[in-house]
Amino acid sequence: MRFGPAGNPLGYRGKTVEVCDYIRGRGLDAYEYQATYGVRIKKQSALELKKNSEKNNILVSMHAPYYINLSSDKDDVIERSIMRLVQSAKAAEWMGAYRIVFHPGFYTKYTPGEAMARCKKTIGKLEEQLESLQVSDYTFAPETTGKKSQLGSLDEIIEICRDHENFTPTVDFAHLHARSGGKLRGKDDYGGIFSKLEDELGLNKLHSHFTSIEFTDKGERRHHVLFEDNYGPPLAPLLEEVAERGWDVTIICETPLLDEDALRMQRAYQEVLRKF
Repeated sequence: MRFGPAGNPLGYRGKTVEVCDYIRGRGLDAYEYQATYGVRIKKQSALELKKNSEKNNILVSMHAPYYINLSSDKDDVIERSIMRLVQSAKAAEWMGAYRIVFHPGFYTKYTPGEAMARCKKTIGKLEEQLESLQVSDYTFAPETTGKKSQLGSLDEIIEICRDHENFTPTVDFAHLHARSGGKLRGKDDYGGIFSKLEDELGLNKLHSHFTSIEFTDKGERRHHVLFEDNYGPPLAPLLEEVAERGWDVTIICETPLLDEDALRMQRAYQEVLRKF
C-alpha cells in the first residue's frame, strides 16, 4: 500500500514542484495534486513536479476541478465540464499523474438512469476532443460520491468504468460510508466492495480516498480527523482486507490533518502486516 496527502502537507511552505522531497522525507509515498478550483499549473511546473516525484518514488495523482457535472441539463455546463477535464488530462500527462480523479455529476431533475445516460454521452464527447488533441496518456478515475443527490454510487462508478476505456474507479470509502448511512462497519463490508470491483472490472489495483466523516440522512456533511469522536468508517478492517487480498492500493488521506493522518494510516497498516 501507498499512503499520501490530498494536496500539500500542512507544514510545507515550499514550492509545489518540490513537494515530493518533503513527502518522501516524512516517509510517505503518494501525493494527490489538487486542481479542485481550476487547472492552473503551467507545463514547465508540471514537468518539474514529475521530475521531483520520480526522484523520490512518489506516486502522483490529480484531483480535477469540483465544478464538473457530466449529467447537467445545461449545455454550457456540459461544455465547461468537458473543457476542465481536457485541461486536467493535459496537465496530468505533463506531471505524470497516474489517475485523474473527478466527481461525475448530480441527478438534479433526472432519474439515476437518465443522469447516467447523459453522463456517458458527455464522456463520449470528451473522448472525441482528447483524440482530436492527440492527448492519449491519461486515466480518468471517477470517484464514488458522498451525497445521495450525486451520481456516483459504487455500482454507477463501476458502470462508467466498464463502458469506457481509460477509466478506472476511485473508491472514497468515507463517501460510501456516508452515502449508505454508515454501513461500512467491518471487514466483510469492505470485502464486498473489493469482490465487486474484482468481479465486475477484473481489478486488483485501486486508487482510494479515506477520512473519518460526519453525515446526515442526505449523505456527507464534513470530514474529521482520523479516529475523532468515533466517526466512521473504521480503518483497521479495511487495512486487514487489503493485506489479505494482496491488492495494490493507494490511499490518499483527506482528513484535515492530511500528512499527519496519512502517517497514522501507514503505521496502522504496518501493525496489520506484523500479524501475518
